[in-house]
Amino acid sequence: MLRYRLLHPQILSALGKAGHGSKILIADSNYPFSTGAYPAAERVYLNLAPGTVSVSDVLRALTTAVPVEAAHAISPEDGTEPPIFKEYHQLLPGLKLETLGRFPFYEAARSPDTALVIATGEQRTWACILLTIGVVEQ
Repeated sequence: MLRYRLLHPQILSALGKAGHGSKILIADSNYPFSTGAYPAAERVYLNLAPGTVSVSDVLRALTTAVPVEAAHAISPEDGTEPPIFKEYHQLLPGLKLETLGRFPFYEAARSPDTALVIATGEQRTWACILLTIGVVEQ
């Protein structure tokens, strides 16, 4: 029996195949899932309905299962901070949130290091985050 909150079998399988330095994309409902990430990345569609499941819901569960050493969030070019960033800071305490503009974010998500893409029903704009898996400490 698993001891952490994450129970989704397809996500757990993809995480089991990933490792230190692999990337996980959690994307909002506006993201181009089929073209905006590495073609070989495992894709999991949790976008059941508008607003369900949220990026924050996925992030909350993922952080119970894997260590995160870096996080890059998509951000508007005008420098404004999307409201979801406050949740990112709460869910990733002690981690510096890096930002990338739209096209640099897409390019980063297309990296061969991207092992998992999770599509959500998140309706807030600028609510995509690219996580880098850290090292499991003994």
